[in-house]
Amino acid sequence: MDHTDMGDKLEKILVTNEEIQAKLEDMARQIDADYDGDLLVVGVLKGAVMVMADLVRKIHSPLNMDWMAVSSYGMGTKSSGVVRILKDLDADVTGRHVLIVEDIIDSGLTLAWLKKNLLDRGAQSVRIAAILRKPEAAKVDVQVDYLGFDIPDEFVVGYGLDYAEQFRHLPFVGTLAPHVYGG
Repeated sequence: MDHTDMGDKLEKILVTNEEIQAKLEDMARQIDADYDGDLLVVGVLKGAVMVMADLVRKIHSPLNMDWMAVSSYGMGTKSSGVVRILKDLDADVTGRHVLIVEDIIDSGLTLAWLKKNLLDRGAQSVRIAAILRKPEAAKVDVQVDYLGFDIPDEFVVGYGLDYAEQFRHLPFVGTLAPHVYGG
C-alpha cells in the first residue's frame, strides 16, 4: 500500500520512507558509538515493529532483542495515561544496558513509566530511541537519546502507527483525513 491506495483517507505525508531510513542510519551510527555489546534492544509492540526491524539491521554492535507490549490508548487517538502491560519481556534486564525502541512519543507518560519500570528491575542503564516525538503533546519530560523527527501534535499513521489497527504497514508517516477518525 502506498499513498495512492489511500484515496481521500490521507490528508498529507509528514515524513517519507527515504527520510525515515536516512534518520535511522544516523541513529544507528550514534548507537554503535555508545555501546560495545551486551545491549538489549526492547521494542514496544505493536507500533515499534517497523522502527525496530529497520533500526537493528543498521546497528553493527552485538545486541539481543526482546519485545514488550504496553498500552495507554485503547481504541482512541489520545493517550489515556494509564499503562497496562499486555506482554512482558522474556529476558532478564538485571545488569544490562537496555535500549527502548518506540514509534512515537506523545505525552511521554507511557515511556516514563516504562523506563522507571526497567530501571526498577535492575537494568544498568535505559536509553530511548524513537522515530517520532510530539513536543507539544508532552505531559512529562522524557530524555530521548536517539530521536528521528519532531512532528506537530496531529494524529499520524504509517510506519507502525495505526488507527484502529489499520495503516501500520504504510512505508511513510502521514496524517489521516479527519473524516476517517471523526476528528
